[in-house]
Amino acid sequence: MLSAEALDADVILLTTPDGALVEVARSLAIVGRSACRGKVILHTSGALDRSVLAPLARLGASTGSLHPMQTFSGRNMPRLEDVTFAVEGDAKALRMAKQIAHSLGGVPVAIASADKPMYHATAVLAAGSGFALIEAAVQMLVKIGFTRRRAFETLLPLTKQMLDNVERLGPRAAWTGPLSRGDFAVIAKHVGALRGYPREFQEAYVALALLACRVLAKNPAVTLRNLRRALGKSKGDNR
Repeated sequence: MLSAEALDADVILLTTPDGALVEVARSLAIVGRSACRGKVILHTSGALDRSVLAPLARLGASTGSLHPMQTFSGRNMPRLEDVTFAVEGDAKALRMAKQIAHSLGGVPVAIASADKPMYHATAVLAAGSGFALIEAAVQMLVKIGFTRRRAFETLLPLTKQMLDNVERLGPRAAWTGPLSRGDFAVIAKHVGALRGYPREFQEAYVALALLACRVLAKNPAVTLRNLRRALGKSKGDNR
């Protein structure tokens, strides 16, 4: 149960799950009323903007959001130095959000409120989806006889080197694998082999290959055409 004491500070940071923010803001507005005036209230959602804090803004609070582009497992403290912090809000809230980001060693970047969902989607695509990809690859190795430990020990150095190459060279220059070489016959074999796994494994492999053609290939149209031809052939593979 929230009380007006929650508004005793000049700056209030709301770190609840996204789904709770609307109710928390409504509850604070009910118990706080005049105590909201002049306060800076920020939330840390990556996908939501300051509009979820509208009940508090109507009572005179300056509202905004502050989100570090970093993964939090809840088991350790992640590094925040040089991490981008997306900040948005009214003028006063924006200034405070930038100050907080700087104090944590981060780099504040102001973005438009309407761009918050797209901003957050990039985090999920680049990092959040990686958890599922690695676990799927681990399960595939386990199915062919690896222990889980050996599967992780096999894949983690590969993943770390990939990220190191991306940092040094950029994704396009660092891109490796059969698709980067135009070895579409190997892609077809992969897709055929994945039919022995749950449907999502094959669908994810194909979707990521198509995405790689679109964003990494020097000639996307030609690469996509050759890939689709190879995928069509893989359907006739009776393995």
